[in-house]
Amino acid sequence: MNILECRSLTAGYQDVAIARDVSFAVQPGEVLALLGPNGAGKTTCLLTLAGFLPPIAGEIHIDGEPARPGRPRRMNRAGVVLVPDSRALFTQLTVAETLSLAARPGGLPFEGVYDLFPALRDRASLKAGMLSGGEQQMLALARALVQPARILLIDEMSMGLAPMIVESLMTLVRQIADETGAGVLLVEQHVGLALDVADRALVLVHGEVTLEGPVETLRTDVERLEAAYLGSALRS
Repeated sequence: MNILECRSLTAGYQDVAIARDVSFAVQPGEVLALLGPNGAGKTTCLLTLAGFLPPIAGEIHIDGEPARPGRPRRMNRAGVVLVPDSRALFTQLTVAETLSLAARPGGLPFEGVYDLFPALRDRASLKAGMLSGGEQQMLALARALVQPARILLIDEMSMGLAPMIVESLMTLVRQIADETGAGVLLVEQHVGLALDVADRALVLVHGEVTLEGPVETLRTDVERLEAAYLGSALRS
């Protein structure tokens, strides 16, 4: 069964639609890459799925049941956890304090988190503001996992990070999906790195889905993927 499913979702701000008629589903342990140029509506979709924006139209289902969107606490309790591009860390809290503040019954135990992110174990007493950019992103992911996260919405975690760091973080995303069974909806500008860890991908351009399918299929047709970014895939 799908953990998360969107049916003809139109998302935006008040009555201004940014993403239109978007449909997809995420299964347990699956990584779905949501790709597209800046301004395509990717972050707007994530904010709507996380409950911070009410949908303009369409439906969101969790475990096959209709969700009541527009309520972030309710979506969070259902297991939908957003990892924002800003990371949204309290810089004066230590790593351990950050995890303790976010932890809820059913989340990954601290030892399991530290096994995934050994660097955080070594820095448990260090304030978040003293961490490197890559370590802060690890902490943002770890904070999500100590909650009972069934679906992670990860927004542009590569922002401001060196490609080598991004590559290691992408490997961790794949590991999280494989080892915890959580589904992942990954918004990312580094297309190649996203495709390396994703099972399927969906390309959003000007608020509309222009291409979708298994990663293996998209990799064999680079021209079609490039055309999707130009908004011309439907004409090819």
